Amino acid sequence: MTSPMTLSSRCVPTENATACELVAFAAPAYIAVMNAHVSVYHRVAGGLALPLLLALGCLAPSLQAQEGVQMYRYINADGNKVIGYQVPPEYVANGYEILSAKGALIEVVPRTLRDDELQDQDARDRLAREAEEEQERLRRWDESLLLRYSTVEDIEAARERALRELKIRVSILKGKQRSLKQQVENYQAQAADQERLGYDVNQDHLKAIDDLQAEIVTTERAIVDRQDEIAAENASYDADVERFTTLLDIVELRKTLSTGDSG
Repeated sequence: MTSPMTLSSRCVPTENATACELVAFAAPAYIAVMNAHVSVYHRVAGGLALPLLLALGCLAPSLQAQEGVQMYRYINADGNKVIGYQVPPEYVANGYEILSAKGALIEVVPRTLRDDELQDQDARDRLAREAEEEQERLRRWDESLLLRYSTVEDIEAARERALRELKIRVSILKGKQRSLKQQVENYQAQAADQERLGYDVNQDHLKAIDDLQAEIVTTERAIVDRQDEIAAENASYDADVERFTTLLDIVELRKTLSTGDSG
């Protein structure tokens, strides 16, 4: 179990001076959530200067005005994704995500490159491009979830509607498969009767059996394809539920912290 995370002192620039506040919270005020690992990288200009500023919570006033109080999601030593108001210095080099007050992704800050990677311009360009693509993918995903759903139950209802049609298709295909097999059995029985009576087997019946068996194979393949679609839809909705739950957890965390501050 992940231990409670404590936010240490951080400096907040003001018009007159730099005020330091100690923000601490216990178990109800932290959350460790597992998400899909983000494997994107690029070199951060100026080394670790910018990540360290963000990790220490020293955000520019203009950025605060635009996004409100931001939060960060990073991977801790246990491999869990943790959400908080700052990234501990020891985890900054591993990369992290910047979240809005509503939990939506703002930016993916990739891990710091190794020395050998820094010497390879192609690698730097590729990793920077991957970082931008992953950031855009996650941003669109978060926006889509927040626009389409209000609760996890909404996602489950959408899942049920999507799967219902696929399950109906599978049911129809299985019914067709049973019918085809029955026709094959009927033709085979007729052929057996003809042989038993000493007659030549009707060649049209033999051809019909071959055609029906080929259609049975095609139908079986279609059933497998539809079942694969069902599995893929389920996996997609599972990912949506996990991601949406993370967004809700962030909102709940902010409420908890706000209540604690006001108290």
